[in-house]
Amino acid sequence: MKPKTMRGPGLFISQFIATEPPFDSLASLAEWAAGLGFKALQIPVSDPRLKDLAGLSDRAGLARIEAVVSNTGLAISEIAAQRAGQLLAVHPAYDETLDVLASPAVRGRPAARQAQAEQDLRRAISLAASLGVKKVLTFSGGLAWPFFYPYPPRPAGLVERAFAELAKRWRPLLDEADRAGVDLCFELHPGQDLHDGVTFDRFLGCVDHHPRAKINFDPSHFLLQQMDYLGFIDRYHARIGAFHVKDAEFIPSAVSGVYGGYLDWLDRPGRFRSVGDGQINFHGIFDRLTRNGYDGWAVLEWECCLKNSIDGAREGACFIEEHVIRVSERSFDAALDASMSQEKLDHVLGLARRS
Repeated sequence: MKPKTMRGPGLFISQFIATEPPFDSLASLAEWAAGLGFKALQIPVSDPRLKDLAGLSDRAGLARIEAVVSNTGLAISEIAAQRAGQLLAVHPAYDETLDVLASPAVRGRPAARQAQAEQDLRRAISLAASLGVKKVLTFSGGLAWPFFYPYPPRPAGLVERAFAELAKRWRPLLDEADRAGVDLCFELHPGQDLHDGVTFDRFLGCVDHHPRAKINFDPSHFLLQQMDYLGFIDRYHARIGAFHVKDAEFIPSAVSGVYGGYLDWLDRPGRFRSVGDGQINFHGIFDRLTRNGYDGWAVLEWECCLKNSIDGAREGACFIEEHVIRVSERSFDAALDASMSQEKLDHVLGLARRS
């Protein structure tokens, strides 16, 4: 795979949307982000808090997004549909708590909520195709997640049945994405059935290794699971379609571990941090992604248990800009290149008899 220069910095705007300006509309939020040095926005398929997009038809919303892009010079990196993906497959144990992610019209009605999630995912695919970004970020949902720790032992066939059902729900969407020329990039995230390489591989097997099933690489979720996130890039780089720049740290504790002990984020051994404040080796990540030909966007996702979002965004734009590796157009020793004929090569190697 030929090294490529990735694009960035981009900003995932979901954590910044609020009721007060400049965070209450896509237009004003885009101007704010551009002022910090961001070059692209990753936008949710729908969010009623964005007053300049709320209630618009798909066509009108597309026109509004394109107008914002034209006015600010920003690109759209990807469309985000994590909420819809999570609501596509909900274990009944989480029905009430996950209803907070659903629109009020379908709360308390799991079948209607699932149907709405599928509709939202189809809208995300259509929007990504229309904007030419060709990437939709999502979660997988979690039917088997309540059984992730095998005690008492899981009933034989339970995980297989859960993944078969998960594939049944996702396969039509993957096929639709393929027809639209769009990748569905699953964020491997605890709480979802797809949360590491093993579960992603299992899912791929259930959907016949569908070419549109890709990964949104977010190293923070791997560090908190104590995974080798650099080795993950080497193994899965062909499936990495998007990249969230999000930091984390894990500080071993005598009283709590990777499960967090039901503590608040500030007190957990594993915590999300603003980029540069955690333990993740981003130099290594940018190096491996670049070397393996990733040329998508590096997008800041701000989540921090301590630092405020405004400082996190300002620092994050600079952090990504400084870490993007601009691939050299020539080899450092190109000037010393000496082309030789086959006869000369044999002579240099001592394979030709000297007269």
